[in-house]
Amino acid sequence: MQIDIKGTNLELTEAIKNYVNEKIGSLDKFFEGILEARVDIGLTTKHHQKGNIFRAEVNLEVPRKHILRAEAEREDLYMAINEVKNELQQQLKKFKGKMHNNFRP
Repeated sequence: MQIDIKGTNLELTEAIKNYVNEKIGSLDKFFEGILEARVDIGLTTKHHQKGNIFRAEVNLEVPRKHILRAEAEREDLYMAINEVKNELQQQLKKFKGKMHNNFRP
C-alpha cells in the first residue's frame, strides 16, 4: 500500500510520519487489497480558546473504485490518528464482508 502524507498548518516531523505509517500501514492486515492511502493531518485553526485542535483525515482507495474515508478532530494529534485508524478498521471489516458475500456462488 502506498501512503501519501500531507500536513496542513503543521510541520511534518519524522516522528509524525513514522507514526502515521505504522498506524495506517497496519490496516493491511485487515484487507490486503488497499491500493493507496491519502492522509491529511494538521491544525484546524491556531486560535482556539482551549488550545490546538488537530485534525486527521484518511481516504483509502480499495478495489472496485471504492473510497473509504474517515476523519477525526482531537486535542492530541496522535489521538486523532488512532481514532481514524479504528474507524477505518471497522469500515474495512464491513467492506471485506460485503465483498465476500457478493462473490459466493
